Amino acid sequence: MSEVVELTRELVSIPSHEDETAAGDRIEQWLRAETDAEVTRDEAGNVLARRGPDESESSGDTTSLALVGHHDVVPPDDSQTSAEGDSVASETQRNGGGEAAGEYIVEERDGRLYGRGTADMKGAVAASMLAFRDATPEELDCELVFASFVGEEVGGDGARAAIEDGFAPDYAIVGEGSTGYSAPGVTDVAVAHKGRRGSTVTARGSAAHASEPAKGENAVYRACDAVDVIRELDFPAVEVLGEEVSGSVAVTGIDGGSAWNVIPEGCEITVDERTVPGERAPLERVEEIAGVEWTVDQDLPPMQCDDEAFAETVLAAAVDAQSVSSEPELVSKPHATDAGWLAEAGTTCVVCGVAEPGEAHTKTESASVEVLERCYEIYRGAAERL
Repeated sequence: MSEVVELTRELVSIPSHEDETAAGDRIEQWLRAETDAEVTRDEAGNVLARRGPDESESSGDTTSLALVGHHDVVPPDDSQTSAEGDSVASETQRNGGGEAAGEYIVEERDGRLYGRGTADMKGAVAASMLAFRDATPEELDCELVFASFVGEEVGGDGARAAIEDGFAPDYAIVGEGSTGYSAPGVTDVAVAHKGRRGSTVTARGSAAHASEPAKGENAVYRACDAVDVIRELDFPAVEVLGEEVSGSVAVTGIDGGSAWNVIPEGCEITVDERTVPGERAPLERVEEIAGVEWTVDQDLPPMQCDDEAFAETVLAAAVDAQSVSSEPELVSKPHATDAGWLAEAGTTCVVCGVAEPGEAHTKTESASVEVLERCYEIYRGAAERL
């Protein structure tokens, strides 16, 4: 079993959907034991480590490259956990799999690791840890940083806390999924991804008996007028390093009315918007309708790489790390990641990682063993090239 597979199995087996502490503890312990880096744990629970050129030879303005991941996961399916005293867990322990009762189940079959977090994204965290340790010092002309954040799955809480505390690398490779975008099995380099702005449109009217509708103001009708405005909005689109990124807007819920015989005085619409760098759909137009207000509930920023040379450096490492029929390409992702927060704060980012489209957050989540090993090579190769 390769080292990256072994470390992935260990990290995946540690529950981290409600409390990331144990997973963070293990990452911190490993870094302290396996590297001579400066390792810290911030108040949010993020694990950070730094190593680089000899300080006596540094000019003080050394470029920094961060390998970034997160060790929280979404709640597992029941089939992905072993209950207390479960015979599956006991059998796995006897076979040296490392899973104890109550932990997440990790299984290897047909060249893939199965389990909650294999794809999103403890596999990439493991590959980053090993690349952080192994990048050749003689080749390392930058400060190399490792970061594994908490709270990515709930909106990037850990990344935002780190940024507020001064985390500001020049460059970052965020290990979210980029495999299988240009072609099946190919690990690409994403130079952009969409953000997500979730909002609520609230329509207010006045109640009346439904037998005399003219005596009230129907909030549902006002909400429907707002829906019509949203349906007519153009979706923004931008180009990032030759890759077109298109946004979208969709009404995903509507709730109003209190009884069949009452003119509704309130109605709420839920809106999901996938944003692109530098552009937003003009949702504020709904407020031109009487009695309608628009409120932003969540705004996860999009990401765009602002340095083509950096993107090409990581792409070159990706080309060298894989022998597949199709060469990796610069692509875009539809999903928001912590790269959005980092890019918003001034870090030049790309996304490159294990997960394939459709793997994350599923009850059959898995990651290719070959791609796990490949990502280790990409991260190490990019660090040594930079």
